[in-house]
Amino acid sequence: MKVALVHDYLTQQGGAERVFELLCQFFAQADVYSSIYDQQNTVDVQRHSVQTTFIQNLPGAKRNFRLFAPLYYSAFRKLDLQDYDLIVSSTSSFAKGVKKRPGAMHICFCHNVTRFLWDTRTYLEEYSSYQKFSPLIKPILQSMRKQDLKYAQEPDLYIANSTTVAQRIKQIYKRKALVVNYPIDTNKFVFSAEKEEYYLISSRAISYKRLDIAIEAFNWLGLPLIVTGDGPERNRLEAKSLDNIKFLGYVDDQWRTHLMAKAKAVVVTALEDYGLVPIEANASGTPVIAYGAGGVLDTQISGETGILFNPQSPDALQAAIKQAESQKWDYTKIRQHAVNSFSESVFFQHISKVIEEFCGPSFLHNLKINSEWIANQVALGVKK
Repeated sequence: MKVALVHDYLTQQGGAERVFELLCQFFAQADVYSSIYDQQNTVDVQRHSVQTTFIQNLPGAKRNFRLFAPLYYSAFRKLDLQDYDLIVSSTSSFAKGVKKRPGAMHICFCHNVTRFLWDTRTYLEEYSSYQKFSPLIKPILQSMRKQDLKYAQEPDLYIANSTTVAQRIKQIYKRKALVVNYPIDTNKFVFSAEKEEYYLISSRAISYKRLDIAIEAFNWLGLPLIVTGDGPERNRLEAKSLDNIKFLGYVDDQWRTHLMAKAKAVVVTALEDYGLVPIEANASGTPVIAYGAGGVLDTQISGETGILFNPQSPDALQAAIKQAESQKWDYTKIRQHAVNSFSESVFFQHISKVIEEFCGPSFLHNLKINSEWIANQVALGVKK
């Protein structure tokens, strides 16, 4: 059985790329395809060689890959995948449009619908270049929406990372999706039952993250808040903050892990499609105080692993913080929630089951997957 793995573009290191990295580990003998590949700035695809499209050779494509958006569907449609029995695409936009031969199967890990097409206001209208050229850009986007709807019908099975994303796939593409929550490497996070007197935000300082809600709430409460991460909103937010709020900017993984383990709680004010930060906090034995919408509805148990607040306002956040302050937390139970539900071993058990049920037991048996590596991951998961 021949397997092809296809990802939108391997030019960065985000959550979608991390999932693709895991798929490369799972399907050890698969062939890997992407529109563009920038080895220095993306995840490790192990021993796989990466086959790319014509966009790889266009000037500036690696650095400005988003500017080539109108070309991607054409590029993916030109890929020759006729020899493959199973195609596994990993996409937030275009890779779902690849062609398969009759009788082959296509499973799509859809991290989201193509948001710049279907939520243009959020993703583009803040950019001055979009506002300036919108009369020219809008007809292009309308044409691309038609393409997106057409090629969204190519996969045989959709897998979404959260209930929120599954609902978007159904609403826009009119397709049902299984929900398989994406994992974290629980070994990278240090458990601590000894908490210090501060709250933590780990987030980029950009507008949709709504850090302004936390700044206002903590200004009123006067409780210590540490904010890690940089972004265009940092200076404005820092100027509004009182002395109890400290901005550290970028911190390395070791220091971030320490801060997360020792925090009284990790605060999340954004509406996230899925969101790994709450799970990372739980893996550290730390509860989460989060806006109660989106991905956290899949990953958090209100009152056990965190407190969910609604509406998305400073007053609601203040009330949630006060509730968290008065609650007795079982930090070990919080850690076990993350390990038992969101470890890599659990993720691969889910994927194996999906393939077996969708493609049949004999199909899974004949796939050349990295069974030794998977067995080790499962064993580690049992030990944790």
